[in-house]
Amino acid sequence: MDELRIVEVFDSIQGEGTRAGLPCAFVRLAGCNLHCRYCDTRYACEEPGEPASVAEMAERAGELGRRLVCLTGGEPLLQAAAVELARRLIDRGHTVLMETNGTLDITPLPPEAVRIMDVKCPASGECGKTLPGNLDALNARDEVKFVLCDRGDFDWAAEFTRSRRLIDRCAVLMAPAEGRVSGSELCGGELAAWILDSGLEVRLQLQLHRILWPDRTRGV
Repeated sequence: MDELRIVEVFDSIQGEGTRAGLPCAFVRLAGCNLHCRYCDTRYACEEPGEPASVAEMAERAGELGRRLVCLTGGEPLLQAAAVELARRLIDRGHTVLMETNGTLDITPLPPEAVRIMDVKCPASGECGKTLPGNLDALNARDEVKFVLCDRGDFDWAAEFTRSRRLIDRCAVLMAPAEGRVSGSELCGGELAAWILDSGLEVRLQLQLHRILWPDRTRGV
């Protein structure tokens, strides 16, 4: 299949991950197989998206003039053609970030792609759905992200990180959920304190694009 379903294509600042702050072209694909309680892009799950070929989408992303291109959703790997889009963009000289929830096989992706896997914590309502083989496939260019709603999520993520030795494999990021499901305990630097107390070499992540454009829900 060469056809994609696209919700939006836009130019912005990368707000998450180890490349936060860099100019980045974004391609948001339609559809998701999870329903996280804190989802901030539900429109990507609810809208059918517009059809586009892989060649057309590679051209549109390239026209934004950014070396960095992020393929996101929803869950982009629900669309088989997303793998070919990643390959096409890499062949054009782009660095490709593939944001995924880890419930679908990541191994078909080109080895040059950066896999950014969002491992779901208990308060998301979607915990336990990460494919174990995806964790085994991660390498030093990849990233794992935990979105946290409360202290219970942090403790779970810390144990998950330790037991699977993720820090030895790739970058690990921990972020407070936007519109947190529970409590104000992630305000005021508590998450930073938890990370320091844990002794884990993980990165605290805040959504830079939400800070820059707090009133915008799309195109950021």
